Amino acid sequence: MTGTAAPKHYAPRWNDDTRPAPPAVGGEREILSAVLDWHRATFELKCAGLPPERLSERAVPPSGLSLHGMVRHLAGVERWWFRIQFAGDAVPMLYYSDDDPGQDFDSLDGDVDEAFAVWRAECEHSRRITAAAASLDVTGIRQRTGEPISLRRIMVDMIAEYARHNGHADLLRERIDGSTGM
Repeated sequence: MTGTAAPKHYAPRWNDDTRPAPPAVGGEREILSAVLDWHRATFELKCAGLPPERLSERAVPPSGLSLHGMVRHLAGVERWWFRIQFAGDAVPMLYYSDDDPGQDFDSLDGDVDEAFAVWRAECEHSRRITAAAASLDVTGIRQRTGEPISLRRIMVDMIAEYARHNGHADLLRERIDGSTGM
């Protein structure tokens, strides 16, 4: 105990928040996995309860971001880091081509429910790959450079990716329907 009084007011929780809190103490893999899953659940929570057309709304002009675009982007990022670069799976990239690199955010003509199903499936692939790795020191290969990259670094980068986009999702959701919370 530091002798410093705990604050009386905390950031409000999101309505209907059922996310389990990541452990405060544990092994590195356990904590990294739990924090990444908490961020995944946070993103899903920020999208919950909106009709599909609202998920595709670009609500913070001049930004072209939408929740629909972000779920497509995050599905692609999950696949890119865990399946393609770490596990070396020969699977096509999602919502990307060299001719149209921004299609994850720009092309919102697809089915929103399908985009969420693809994202959830990619998250599940990532969890299985992480669980099967002998340690966080196991490496994959960065496609751009051919250099090794550890599972630990990928997990830390994915946490940062989700944290960044969860901040975007906060702004979008507040503009769409006024919902706020951590």
